[in-house]
Amino acid sequence: MGRVMRVDAGEMVYHAWNRANFRSALFKTPKHYQDFLAVLEESLARVPIRLLAYCLMPNHWHLVLYPRAQGELSKFMQRITLTHTQRDHARTGTAGYGHVYQGRYKSLPVERGGPFMTLVRYVERNAQRAALVPKAEDWPWCSVHVRLYGNAGDKGVRYPFLFEKKRVPDTLIFIQWLNQSQPQEEIENLRYAIKRSRPYGSESWVSHAVAQFGLETTLRNPWRPNKGT
Repeated sequence: MGRVMRVDAGEMVYHAWNRANFRSALFKTPKHYQDFLAVLEESLARVPIRLLAYCLMPNHWHLVLYPRAQGELSKFMQRITLTHTQRDHARTGTAGYGHVYQGRYKSLPVERGGPFMTLVRYVERNAQRAALVPKAEDWPWCSVHVRLYGNAGDKGVRYPFLFEKKRVPDTLIFIQWLNQSQPQEEIENLRYAIKRSRPYGSESWVSHAVAQFGLETTLRNPWRPNKGT
C-alpha cells in the first residue's frame, strides 16, 4: 500500500500515534515518560491544539487531538516528534546513529459522538489491556489517571476539552464503563481503521470522509473486520 493522504482539516477529531523504531523501548524509566509529557506541554503552549486524551506505553503512544484550524495537526505532531527525537538523541548520545521512531506519525479522523467515545476508551484502556495495571486509571502515563489524580508532578498537561459535561455527568460511571472489557468486534474494527489510517465512524460518515478527503485507498484491503462501527 502506498502512503495514505494525510487529513489535516480543522474542527475534526483525530487519533494520532507513533511507535519506537524496531519496536524497541521508547520509555524505560519514569523520567523518560515525564520528559515526553514536558514536550507535550511545551508544544501545547506553541500550538494550542486541543488534547483530548492520551496514553504513553513502553514502546509507543496514542494521542486524541482536536485542532481548530487547517494544518494545526501536522504542525503540532511534527513539533513533538522532532523535539522528542532531538532530546532523546542528546540524552543517549546517539545523534546520527539511527531513528528513534519507526517513521512518520500516523493519524486518522474520527466521527464525534459514539465513535469518539469508543476511541477514548480504546486509548485509555491500553495499559490495562496489556496487563500492565489492574485498572485503566492506575497507569500514571495516561490521561484518565491525570484527570483523577493529576498534580504538578504531571508536568501540567491539561485537557479541558475532553468531554462535554452533559456527555459524562458522572466520572464514576465513566470509570466503570472504561474498565469494562471492550467487545472484541469493537476492538478489531478500530484496529482495522488504525492499520489502514482509515476514517473511523459510522458507515455513512466514513463514506463521506473518504470522498471528501480522497481516502479511497484506505478501503482497499482483502482483510475485512467483522461487521460493525
